[in-house]
Amino acid sequence: MSRSTRPLLIVVGGTDPVYRGYCVERAAAAYPIALIDTKPPSWQQHLVVDHEVADTHDPEAVVAAGLALAARHPIAGVVTWDEYTLVPTAELAARLHMPGNSAAAMTACRDKATSRRLFAEHNVPSATSTRVDNLTEAEAAAIRTGFPVVFKPSSHAASIGVVRVDTPEELPAAWEFAAAGAGEQGPEGSGVLVEEYLSGPEISVECVTQHGVTTALAVTRKEIAFPPYFEEVGHTVSAGDPLLPEVAPVAVQAVRALGVTAGVQHVEMRLTASGPRIIEVNSRIGGDLIGQLVRLATGLDLPRIAADIACGQIPDLTPTAHTTAAIKIVYPPATGTLSTRNLAIRPGPEYPWLHQVTWLRDVGERVVLPPAGNLDTSRVGFLIVTADSSEAAQGSLSFLADALTLSVTP
Repeated sequence: MSRSTRPLLIVVGGTDPVYRGYCVERAAAAYPIALIDTKPPSWQQHLVVDHEVADTHDPEAVVAAGLALAARHPIAGVVTWDEYTLVPTAELAARLHMPGNSAAAMTACRDKATSRRLFAEHNVPSATSTRVDNLTEAEAAAIRTGFPVVFKPSSHAASIGVVRVDTPEELPAAWEFAAAGAGEQGPEGSGVLVEEYLSGPEISVECVTQHGVTTALAVTRKEIAFPPYFEEVGHTVSAGDPLLPEVAPVAVQAVRALGVTAGVQHVEMRLTASGPRIIEVNSRIGGDLIGQLVRLATGLDLPRIAADIACGQIPDLTPTAHTTAAIKIVYPPATGTLSTRNLAIRPGPEYPWLHQVTWLRDVGERVVLPPAGNLDTSRVGFLIVTADSSEAAQGSLSFLADALTLSVTP
């Protein structure tokens, strides 16, 4: 049987070549794929059997595009790793009678106010939270909650609009920042949440769920910078992380509370003095190439696992590697025009531990530090290393940082 006559896996959105290109490639290595995206295939054209152009945030448009593909091909499943297309993808999977999550469960993940309510109802350790619509309500909620508090849009991602507030005097500026982020958030939730600040190291637990049974596969330890904002600037995954037995039950409990029954989940939490407490459950592969780190550290292929589950197949959850992988995201020293960007070290036989060097901004381009800058304008590039331990990985990243020359002119 030729490739084109096998049932297709429909991939909805998530085709950014920098952060999600590997997901498309890994899925296409196992299944013939069709894309539903906002524009025709470009860099991934050689991986795609067919496509439809549609607004991937619009459930009706995604369903119509999926039905058009289904009229031309047998369909094996539907998958996404794009936070903003979770609900449309769920509706398409239901319409095509394919494995997947309910739209209600995906809305519960997307709308953090609903998430907090369900966590409370199911006794999942989380943070106190109040949804507000204006500064007056935010001030009252902050005073009730007690400082420090966190403002965050109800249904955004990538820490957009999220800010810590330490004193009443900071409330107006923090509200303006969070409300601006909330104005661009997805339709699944509205307003801003005023939440208890959870103190302690931030991690995520990478999980897989099939038929309602969740398995925690790996722990990602995070580096957060640019306070009072929550910019993620580094991640480390170690096979056999000793934290996994402690945090896995909490992650599994959170996934179950939201009604998630299928796919890969990226469960964020803080390790507080009272134990692990949930920040949020993202019902897709983590960003910032966390799926790549998991594969390098453990051999577990999250995009392939997600594709298998979407197609009703039993994924292979047997680790085939036992090491550490880490990513360091490179930010400029200041806002301005990037005038120097030099790293003489390259992946190759001389540096077998250096897995990837990717540049996102070129000399002559403007770079903008958070919070004014976004993922496109703030980040100069990233470095991925492997090592025998987390400490060794951090040592390698420090070595690279010392060898890196970055300068900016105002």
